[in-house]
Amino acid sequence: MDALIVCLWICAGACAATWLASLITDEHSWVDRIWSIIPVVYVAVFTAAADFADTRLNVLAVLVLLWGARLTFNFARRGGYAPGGEDYRWAILRARLPRWQFQLFNLLFITVYQNIILLLIALPAYTALTHPSPFGVLDAVLAVVFLGLLAGETVADQQQWDFHRRKHAAIAAGEPPQSRFLRTGLFRYSRHPNYFFEQAQWWVVFGFGAAAAGSVLQWTVIGPVLLTALFIGSTMFTESITLSRYPEYAGYRAVTSPIVPWPPRRSGAADRV
Repeated sequence: MDALIVCLWICAGACAATWLASLITDEHSWVDRIWSIIPVVYVAVFTAAADFADTRLNVLAVLVLLWGARLTFNFARRGGYAPGGEDYRWAILRARLPRWQFQLFNLLFITVYQNIILLLIALPAYTALTHPSPFGVLDAVLAVVFLGLLAGETVADQQQWDFHRRKHAAIAAGEPPQSRFLRTGLFRYSRHPNYFFEQAQWWVVFGFGAAAAGSVLQWTVIGPVLLTALFIGSTMFTESITLSRYPEYAGYRAVTSPIVPWPPRRSGAADRV
């Protein structure tokens, strides 16, 4: 069976499984639980279809595996796989919508749309499979860039993890936390540096497919485009919640880049908010 057909069947199965799980458990983060796993499976299917003989696909499979392992670890330590580990935003959205509207949103957006994106971002590996060509300098550069972005996301997530541990420790001790949200380290230059690194890695994956085909004019660009659009929408929703909880977040937002790391618009202003 063609590797793409295999992946389409896997995607259909993932849609059915995550949707049914959400109905049975009344939790709606099942796609989040496979987010760091199923793209690894898709890329592995395309790599196996080449009998593990294509250097570009082998390198891409290793890079995506590293991405998946790191993200799975970070999601697990935050309790994402534990019972009750639902994304807090879905509970807020459920309270705002009639039940039937939220269930329609759950089916079409949370389940189907996000699962389709997880397949689409892996499809540059299919381009590499169908356009076999020698592994070149451009591929090596892309691999190094990917590893750099992976390191950046690791640092951002660790800074966020350390911050929340300090914050919760202070609250547990009956002390006011120094800040109610993170705005130091990489978060001084971007409100969501981990989002930036996450998206950028999948643009690099698209680059591998373009390198194989010898052209950036590939339809698989729809994957990183839709992923970027998803993150933009997610950022807007998340920040609306943060603003409702922490009015001082408005000052931080006024001086700090939303996604792409960039020097603050006024030196030291974020620290004075």
